[in-house]
Amino acid sequence: MNFFRNISGQIQGKSLRQLVANFRNEYISNGIHEAELKENPIDQFEVWFNEAVNNKLREPNAMHLVTATPDGKPSGRVVLLKGFDERGFIFYTNYSSRKSHEIESNGYAAITFLWLELYKQVRVEGTIHRIPPIEATHYFNSRPRGSQISAWASLQSQPVNNRQELEKRMEDIEHQFSGKPVERPENWGGYCVSPTKVEFWLGRANRLHDRILYELQADNSWTKQRLSP
Repeated sequence: MNFFRNISGQIQGKSLRQLVANFRNEYISNGIHEAELKENPIDQFEVWFNEAVNNKLREPNAMHLVTATPDGKPSGRVVLLKGFDERGFIFYTNYSSRKSHEIESNGYAAITFLWLELYKQVRVEGTIHRIPPIEATHYFNSRPRGSQISAWASLQSQPVNNRQELEKRMEDIEHQFSGKPVERPENWGGYCVSPTKVEFWLGRANRLHDRILYELQADNSWTKQRLSP
């Protein structure tokens, strides 16, 4: 990347703490043209997501999920998008995890997709709710067996004494389901982030980026507005 070419001569004798402010790349793109955008942000997301997939980006479905406690203390982590449709964006997790506790007590969330190779970012804000159990079961049954067993073995977000304890739980669960299908744990399932705002960001030269915000209206229609970078 441009940064490494520009910074290579400055590294000697300096720490990255001193040099981090010099990380800089120029974004060259053709920009976002409103006339080419879909009326619905889910449809527009599909266009950009297809581009990320077709360009063979690594983990194009990785997304940063932010949840918050009832008093507004946020926490974030990267999870994987496992579906999207007219309802919103779907991922799966342990219902006993920290993020699930926050989701159940504060029904709002935000997610961000970053496809840096394409200079593209999508930000989503909205409400979040569980998907139907039958849908979660269908996805769980499609997972590799090792991932299914891991869902039973991991008491997500809870302290564990050591790696050996975790691996022993895996062995015990493997023995429990030996010779038969692994059932979906009751405390494992999916959530859907139903968007009320979706912002499409495209990097441009001189940091004069393009930002287009979709906002959901009371009649379930969407408006589009260009924002300053």
